[in-house]
Amino acid sequence: VQLQASGGGLVQAGGSLRLSCVASGFPLDFYALGWFRQSPGKEREWLSRIITNDYSTYYADSVKGRSTISRDNAKNTVYLQMSSLKPEDTAIYYCAAALFYSSAYIMSDPRAYDYWGQGTLVTVSS
Repeated sequence: VQLQASGGGLVQAGGSLRLSCVASGFPLDFYALGWFRQSPGKEREWLSRIITNDYSTYYADSVKGRSTISRDNAKNTVYLQMSSLKPEDTAIYYCAAALFYSSAYIMSDPRAYDYWGQGTLVTVSS
């Protein structure tokens, strides 16, 4: 079971970036994939989530309207397309998988996720 995130890099403010997360070894019916980010000295922040069986998507207010999460089943890959990037978007971005729905944690809680990718660094210059 592995998640491999990629696509980070240096981008100017106002620019766009597409992050990718390849999931391997998961059962086909696992519940959801999400994206988080973490900046130095800050808690891990939930950004978005996609439910695998019905493609429902959810976004945090901080990225709503600027980001789109999508899934390519053929490639076992989830994407996070981000636009209108700001310097405050600078962070390490992580993808995470939830094998099952959990009533114990809300979708924005990292504890709702069972597996994590290694992270990819996004730096937005002003």
